[in-house]
Amino acid sequence: MVLARDIDPSASPLDYYSYELRRLREEAGLKQSQLGAIIFCTGSLIGMVENGRRVPTRDFSERVDAALGTGGHFSRLVGLVLRSVLPTWFQAYAEMEARATFISAYQPQLVHGLLQTEAYARAVLASGLPERLDELVAARMERHRILRREEPPMVWLVFDEGMLHREIGGRRVMREQLAHLLSFRENRWVQIQVLPNAAGEHAGLIGSFTGMRFANDPDVVYTEDLISGHMTANPDTVREAALRYAHLQAAALSVEDSVALITRVMEERYAEQPEPGGRCVA
Repeated sequence: MVLARDIDPSASPLDYYSYELRRLREEAGLKQSQLGAIIFCTGSLIGMVENGRRVPTRDFSERVDAALGTGGHFSRLVGLVLRSVLPTWFQAYAEMEARATFISAYQPQLVHGLLQTEAYARAVLASGLPERLDELVAARMERHRILRREEPPMVWLVFDEGMLHREIGGRRVMREQLAHLLSFRENRWVQIQVLPNAAGEHAGLIGSFTGMRFANDPDVVYTEDLISGHMTANPDTVREAALRYAHLQAAALSVEDSVALITRVMEERYAEQPEPGGRCVA
């Protein structure tokens, strides 16, 4: 087992977090069990984080900040820690996503990661049989923070209608996920369009792609293959992606009609079903 005193704080964001947690806890004169009692967790969990064996969550970090009076130190660090949990090839995209002022994406298979509920994300990520599922889920949820900023990016997403009918995680998870999409209907910074099956062949048959714009940097296009992701600022690629996205938007339902379709699918396909005794279950 790696001991906290053996951790090199310069090795990684997690190692720095672990080192700082032990240092500041000891400065406060608290044992692991005492800090755990204050923030409503076990002393063994404190020990695992200090030993770099457990990735901290944002909630954990906020509680530690409050308990140790660190002025938000760990709440600032945890974003870096969670981003470091992401696959190496995805970390550069996550950094760019966090800086973007405008994000446009076409997703034919899944709800875009920025709008996934925790349960839906868990089901999606579990399909890849990862070793550290909880940490990957926490990292994906951390990406959502950009939508809650005082000045969030403009996010415009086009989903394929088939995504609404692809049951991921079960009926209850899908109902909650579609309800979550509908919760953005009054959010002027998040716009959702559904590309109906009736559209037939369309400009997105090549697969999903994401475009990002920035305040002071060139536009970027991001795509994924089976095992990695690719970003490019090549002007020809950016121009082609913009053209295809414009055609997808034109072929998709309006934002208002998309809301109506999502609502109908949620109520008809994923409606709560009453048990024989009269209780409703999803």
